[in-house]
Amino acid sequence: MTPIRLAILGSTGSIGRQALDVVRELPGRFEVVALAAGRSARLLAEQATEFRPRVICLTGTGAETGGTGRGHAGSHGEIHDDEDEARAALRRGSWELVRGEAALATLATLPEADVVLVATSGRVAMPATLAAAQAGKDIALANKESLVIAGELVTAAARRSGARLFAVDSEHSALWQCLMGESSRTVRRMILTASGGPFRTWPLERMQTVDVDQALAHPTWRMGPKITIDSATLMNKGLEAIEARWLFDVPIEQIEVVVHPESIIHSLVEFVDGSLKAQLGWPDMKLPIQLALTRGERLPRPDPAVRPFDLASISRLHFERPDTQRFPCLALAVEAGKEGGTAPVVLCAADEVAVEQFLLRRISFMDIPRVVDAALEAHAPERVQSLEHLLEIDARARQTAATICDGMRK
Repeated sequence: MTPIRLAILGSTGSIGRQALDVVRELPGRFEVVALAAGRSARLLAEQATEFRPRVICLTGTGAETGGTGRGHAGSHGEIHDDEDEARAALRRGSWELVRGEAALATLATLPEADVVLVATSGRVAMPATLAAAQAGKDIALANKESLVIAGELVTAAARRSGARLFAVDSEHSALWQCLMGESSRTVRRMILTASGGPFRTWPLERMQTVDVDQALAHPTWRMGPKITIDSATLMNKGLEAIEARWLFDVPIEQIEVVVHPESIIHSLVEFVDGSLKAQLGWPDMKLPIQLALTRGERLPRPDPAVRPFDLASISRLHFERPDTQRFPCLALAVEAGKEGGTAPVVLCAADEVAVEQFLLRRISFMDIPRVVDAALEAHAPERVQSLEHLLEIDARARQTAATICDGMRK
């Protein structure tokens, strides 16, 4: 059987590491032809030594020059593995080493890559996603910004080239699985489930006192700080609604969110005859990653990766409507998705700035939606013209959000 050849962008992050676990667990089914990482040079060197890709890429600070010193402090104070020894190991290998963010598009369009996993976080992945779509590649997409900000451009390019988008997020993968064998014309509603985060039961007054450590304590998933805070504010679920609009070509008005604290039902689809289909399972990102990498082919997962699913032991599942008074970010995201054009660009940019300032303890948890709301109010939405146009709007929105945050600190 011919292996599926993978280019993995963001191989040292959570999704990238789990994707490589899937490759290990299914020997012979995949071949890694490219790996890209930000600043984790040592882990990238270890991955390259194990999987022997043709091309590797290091994009982070110091990548263009090779870097010096013992490490680089990231935006949240973590120390990244970019020591000289690790960089030297990258240069010594049999692979081709390329550097810088612009090189991600090169990896995303390699002729020998069958599937491009876009697991790089942030807007840096957007040019690579668009390039892969223009080149007709199958894309396993775990980067939110690519569709939230540039969904119109990416999906239009995919239609022209024949590229296919495969969801990696557990909620979008659930919708995709529910739609297998169904006609999109028969869909009445898509229902995204949300755990509700750590503050699901907190009264509004108490939420004014949320600190960083409390917000980073997600009850279900282990994620990076930005997405964990977005989950706590329910911004993440609003962004997923915008993503679903582009992934499945449905109006955002047909996409709803319901809080489901057990995180057993990952999402549902309601059809025009009133029937509903849901995808259930233990919270486990390897399942949607594997399904995306195989482009929908179901393969056995080796024990002990899969534990038996026992409905009787679960006993009860709970559901409730999200409270947009306590979680205004959800409503702001949905409204930006309805507005369309450049509004989602401002939404994402302002949220990223606000979350950063919260993590630095410069603004409060409930200031995050205030910053996003004010930035959206200050912006007159425009039609999307190009990726360069979106990046210009993004830069301006970040400046606006930073100014708003500065005002809150005085």
